[in-house]
Amino acid sequence: MTRSVTIFFFISILICGCTFEIKPSVQDGSAEPIAAKGSLSSASSESLANAQQSNQQLDADKSAASIDLSRRTAITNAVEKAGPAVVSITVTELQRGYKREFDSFFFRYFDVPIQREVQSVGSGFIISEDGLVVTNEHVASKNSKTIMVALSDGNKYEAELIGSDELADLSLLRIKGDRESFPFVKFADSDEIMVGEWTIAMGNPFGLFADGQPSVTVGVVSAKERDFRPDPQDPRVYVEMIQTDAAINRGNSGGPLVNSQGEVMGVNTFIFTGGTSSGFVGLGFAIPSNRVKKITNQLKESGSVSLDYDPGMKFVPVTRNLIMQYPNIPRVLGLFITEVNKSGPAYECGIMPGDVIVEIGDERVTSEMHAWALMREYSEGEKMDLHLVRDGKTYKTKMTLRKRVQGR
Repeated sequence: MTRSVTIFFFISILICGCTFEIKPSVQDGSAEPIAAKGSLSSASSESLANAQQSNQQLDADKSAASIDLSRRTAITNAVEKAGPAVVSITVTELQRGYKREFDSFFFRYFDVPIQREVQSVGSGFIISEDGLVVTNEHVASKNSKTIMVALSDGNKYEAELIGSDELADLSLLRIKGDRESFPFVKFADSDEIMVGEWTIAMGNPFGLFADGQPSVTVGVVSAKERDFRPDPQDPRVYVEMIQTDAAINRGNSGGPLVNSQGEVMGVNTFIFTGGTSSGFVGLGFAIPSNRVKKITNQLKESGSVSLDYDPGMKFVPVTRNLIMQYPNIPRVLGLFITEVNKSGPAYECGIMPGDVIVEIGDERVTSEMHAWALMREYSEGEKMDLHLVRDGKTYKTKMTLRKRVQGR
């Protein structure tokens, strides 16, 4: 019995995980227990608590990082990449007008010419480290008195107009400032655009963001290579346009249409409402990036845009004053040919000084600007159908477009 109790007591001690040391008593030789080696001191308890707290904080940080990572998408990455280069543009223009004033001496009203400053807001984006900015011509043009550019970091700078092209509806600006470098975006290859891929429209709609922070709307490429024939009343050339359902509104003009890699696919330019409203209805259009690069390169080099072929002729529009000066000119809308280069395509197809071109392709020519818009639709190597009037008779000819032969 005694042996069984002793064995049980020994097993219990092992299970408890503690060992005791028997120390002889100084006084009577009896044994007294000392502190168990398995117990914890107060310092050890505090260390364990700190370790547990650190582990909990680490787990919380990992969870937060995981959530943050799950929120990030190709869209957020593209916005983070392109956003700093998107700018808000405020333009002040001088507009001429008239106001009616009553003259008591003559006892009648007179129209008195006046000038007034008008401000408008648009968008743009920086394309180079030295601060070149692309926007629409209807945002910033030669009529602009002052142009102010606000960056997303809140800094504002004055900008100068390098060049503009009304027909392409594009302008190139340069930011004035002592800043060493500016954030900028790169162009995508618009020939590689896929219908259905993500699009991100960035800009300053309705001028709501005075600090320059761009707003972001998301959609897809709804279609590409949409052509809009030049309107005689507004002969801008909108060809091969990108159609998107990313919301674009007034103030977005000139801002970038960005792909999921943060590259500029095109320049947001106009919306189509179908006469149903003045706001966005799902049809926005952007000038493709390859066309933008071509135009802006010419604006950077010379401040203007020229055809990539030489028609080999000079012309002026037929006007009332021209008809009064030259009574033999046909009284029709068109282009009066004043000069023909013998080494150019016009001479080769039979056009002579004194002819009046009345049609280019299938379009009736209504003004000189309209004619240039129609000619922009052709490229070097193509053939252009022309209808002209000579001595009261109408002729048709076909002009092969090429550059002027040097030395002739």
